[in-house]
Amino acid sequence: MPELPEVETTVRGLARFLDGKRITRVVLNRPDLRRPFPLELVQVLTGATVTSLSRRAKYGLIHLDRGSSMVFHLGMSGRWRIDPHEPDKHDHLVMETAGHRFALCDPRRFGSVDLISTDALDQWPQFAALGPEPLSESLTAVHLKSALSDKTQSIKLCLLDQRVVAGLGNIYVCEALWRSGIHPRKAGGKVTRPQLERLVPAIKEVLETSIRDGGSTLRDYAAPDGELGYFATRFDVYGRTGEPCRRSDGGTIRRIAQGGRSTWYCAKCQR
Repeated sequence: MPELPEVETTVRGLARFLDGKRITRVVLNRPDLRRPFPLELVQVLTGATVTSLSRRAKYGLIHLDRGSSMVFHLGMSGRWRIDPHEPDKHDHLVMETAGHRFALCDPRRFGSVDLISTDALDQWPQFAALGPEPLSESLTAVHLKSALSDKTQSIKLCLLDQRVVAGLGNIYVCEALWRSGIHPRKAGGKVTRPQLERLVPAIKEVLETSIRDGGSTLRDYAAPDGELGYFATRFDVYGRTGEPCRRSDGGTIRRIAQGGRSTWYCAKCQR
């Protein structure tokens, strides 16, 4: 599944070609993805001008001059293609401007597209309960200490809870916990203030590094211009079962299951 850096990379890639442009044509090649496309989507998009693009958690937002925003989620396999040489049978939504064509390609159709009043985005159910953005100033050790104070669940699963932090996924939680030296099984309420002071910058650093590198290349993810990210070559723990830890002397990367997902960590340097 594309994680936050992949979505951020996608939004930035789209913005280079779509920001400030008027949408001249919209084609839906099927009625739905994970759920039906909004009935008024084609009518609202056609002739509208894109005023800006942004991201919230793992959602991309295309803001329009008509007071609405198109909110997209890439699901498991979705990606935007800009000026594709050939149509793809999985191009389910196609938008055109005077100079470019944008195709939302989603082979597994776990993605979604919604049309929401821009003024009501914060109240939209998918956004209303979200925690702070991990790259914002709102994510602090103070916030985490309060949010985790009574948690008996592991810190790994707490960080995947979108009500605690918005948009964090499995890869980057594993990497941030390793960077901050926190054992993934430690109860959220037991994580100390000094550990949280290390965790917050670790979260920001691992996400910012991945965004700079264009996201993590896993399976079929690609940025809108087709460029593949290469942060996957820099993983310190994710997917490195049995390999030596890059920080501790004699430590080995282990894999465990938590909440139905794999977790990688070093038992020697993560406490």
